[in-house]
Amino acid sequence: MDRVLETATTRLGGAKVLVTGGTGFIGRPLVRRLAAIAGEVRVLALPQDPGAEELRQFSNRVRVIEGDVRSLASVQAACGGIEVVFHCAGVVTDWAPRRLFEAVNVAGTKNALDAAAKAGVRRLVYISTNDVFGLVEGRVIDETFPLNPWGEPYADTKLAAEHACREAHASGCLEVAMVYPCWVYGPGDRTFVPELARAIAARQLVLWRPDCLVWPMHVENLVDLLLLVATDPRAAGQGYLCHDGTSITLRDFCERIADAVGAPPPRFVIPRWAAHLCAVAMESAWRILRLRGRPLLTTYIVKNLGARLQFSIEKVGRLGFAPRIGFDEGFAATLALLLGQAPPVHEALQSTSANLHGSCSVRV
Repeated sequence: MDRVLETATTRLGGAKVLVTGGTGFIGRPLVRRLAAIAGEVRVLALPQDPGAEELRQFSNRVRVIEGDVRSLASVQAACGGIEVVFHCAGVVTDWAPRRLFEAVNVAGTKNALDAAAKAGVRRLVYISTNDVFGLVEGRVIDETFPLNPWGEPYADTKLAAEHACREAHASGCLEVAMVYPCWVYGPGDRTFVPELARAIAARQLVLWRPDCLVWPMHVENLVDLLLLVATDPRAAGQGYLCHDGTSITLRDFCERIADAVGAPPPRFVIPRWAAHLCAVAMESAWRILRLRGRPLLTTYIVKNLGARLQFSIEKVGRLGFAPRIGFDEGFAATLALLLGQAPPVHEALQSTSANLHGSCSVRV
């Protein structure tokens, strides 16, 4: 893997790259890594994004451009002279107005594709999701599976964006490559593991499918893959499912978190139909009463934590990808960081990189 990654970093050496959503969970470590490789790293960020200043101070190679993927003009202004675009921007939540999902995840992606093609960008790498393959149980899902909707705004707008990416590549005007991460975790995560930890610590977490499979992927492993997909000629027009090569049941996943926070693991299990009814009732109440925040339970969460899905990463292995951070190591470090006991993992990886080179979350 180190040799493959070294080749990728060499190919990106001195390049001008653009990262949309660069202040987000995946975008931040990607920008940090690119700043040690590329000649210029542009980040398209919303005006007054609090994460933008941190990136400005990180490296003089990082240039933050205020804009919005919902504006084609914004993306066009950021794309001039760019060779590779990493499109990380998106609405990543289970609860937001449908029009926001459509505007950012669908229209924003189309703007990025259009602007990149017109600017002569060589390749756009799109961070999609394993959700685009639907909820098919009993079979090992791979990239040959048809795309399937969920009936949920997040998953379905990511699916629509996936179609747009495939069409853009087929047009011949732009190379597009897609990645489909499963359960991404690691330093900087403000939703997935932290929200589970809070619910477990407060003894509020109820399960309805404890044997649901979690396919974790450390965010730094995902960054490795993004660099490979951006530079490998074989990746043009292709999509890659990705995780760290191991799965764990939701019950066991929660037990690890419970041990870390010093709370009893969740034991109360309700039927899935009951969880679904509760979610529908809560969503209705939030809409009718116009309550702030998000419901305690949503239909997306019921579906997401209620399916025992299996995903193959055989295809991405053929690119030479192998996770450098194992789940036991990465998850222990993530929990320690969450509890304020350890430095971010990306700091530990900086020496490796140096050797190679010599909640609603809206990130647009």
